[in-house]
Amino acid sequence: MPVIQPLKGSTEAPATYKQPSRKGKKAWRKNVDVTEVEKGLEELNEEIIKGGVIAERPSDELFVLDTVGDASLAKKFPKHTSKSLKADEIIAARSAIPAVPLRKRPGDKTTDGIIPAKRPRREYVTQKELSRLRKVADGVHESTIEVADATFDPWAVETKPETPAVIEDKRIEKKKAPKSLAQKPISLLASGKMPKAVPKPTGGYSYNPDFTDYEARYTEESNKAVEAERKRLEAEEAARLKAEAASRSAAEAEAAEARAELSEWDEDSEWEGFQSDGEELKVNAKRPKRKTQAQRNRIQRRKEEERRLKHEAKTKVRKAQLEEIKRIAQEVAEREREQNLALANLEQSDSDSSVDDNGEELRRRQLGRMKLPEKDLELVLPDELEDSLRRLKPEGNLLKDRYRSLLLRGKVEARRRIPFRKQAKTKLTEKWAYKDFSI
Repeated sequence: MPVIQPLKGSTEAPATYKQPSRKGKKAWRKNVDVTEVEKGLEELNEEIIKGGVIAERPSDELFVLDTVGDASLAKKFPKHTSKSLKADEIIAARSAIPAVPLRKRPGDKTTDGIIPAKRPRREYVTQKELSRLRKVADGVHESTIEVADATFDPWAVETKPETPAVIEDKRIEKKKAPKSLAQKPISLLASGKMPKAVPKPTGGYSYNPDFTDYEARYTEESNKAVEAERKRLEAEEAARLKAEAASRSAAEAEAAEARAELSEWDEDSEWEGFQSDGEELKVNAKRPKRKTQAQRNRIQRRKEEERRLKHEAKTKVRKAQLEEIKRIAQEVAEREREQNLALANLEQSDSDSSVDDNGEELRRRQLGRMKLPEKDLELVLPDELEDSLRRLKPEGNLLKDRYRSLLLRGKVEARRRIPFRKQAKTKLTEKWAYKDFSI
């Protein structure tokens, strides 16, 4: 391949970088930067001089596969090359002693410490057995066997006895326990821990409480009552705002519809009684002359223009009404979204603020459709505290506490009390017995 040589003379580009650009072809050729092209040509020439272009040479000329290794390494590092690998030593190690079996087999000399009882040897024939064998050999038998004819045919086909028909009764089927009975109950605590069946009350529940415990519990219950009342008032205010927004939107829609109907009626009436300029007829005036074709065309163009303007005005009014309806609907949707978000926040705060007897938070998603019933407020006011047990009134209900404890531990699902059982529907008819007569 011939060597590509650059042009004679200087290989550098003209130093006119600060010169402003020219639109001519000569100025463009003069200011072009060819340093990269020249550098590439130089590298190509060097590769050709050294034996050829590297990209065009085959892989056999560029790379060599070393399958033997360097023989001088063993002389330079005899300690490292002569030493074998630890893995090879472990694999090559073979012991002449067999491996210890995994199964435990008792040895011949291993005993349990109990000395077996000595038994007489029975390998020889006793005198009694010898005399019996002699009698049998002489034809004397102690018991004779009587041969009798067979009373049954051994090759006959056996008939199976008829089994009585089994009467299937679905009511007698054994009931199966549900799968959930074997599962572990789910605790309603947010932490997932199983609460105690009978929680230990704090000092504020005592009939003769300490002042600090009683004050802390009294303040806590007061704050809960104030927070519940605040949420109730906020819910009522949200419901009132929603009702006002709905009534306002309904009134605005009715007003817009009334305005649309009124404008439509006025425009129609104006169009029916519309008279263009120059078409008013006097009662006593003479009958006008016959119009020319140019006059008829002018009148037709004017009517079409009036019709177009009327249509555009009506379209503009309808578009304004649609925009107003969309705006009102968007405002109502935004208000409803804000109210729903506020209600969701209230419900979430309610679920988050609900705690059990020991003050632990309950899980948000409870078992069943019904929520966990609230615990009765067992709090005695300061003026109701008695210093004598004779005037003491007991608080709370053990049955309710036990039932709520079962619900809290996930043993029972919360249900709604149904005061009346659903009765079967009956239909009353009056028979006309007097019509059933015979002659």
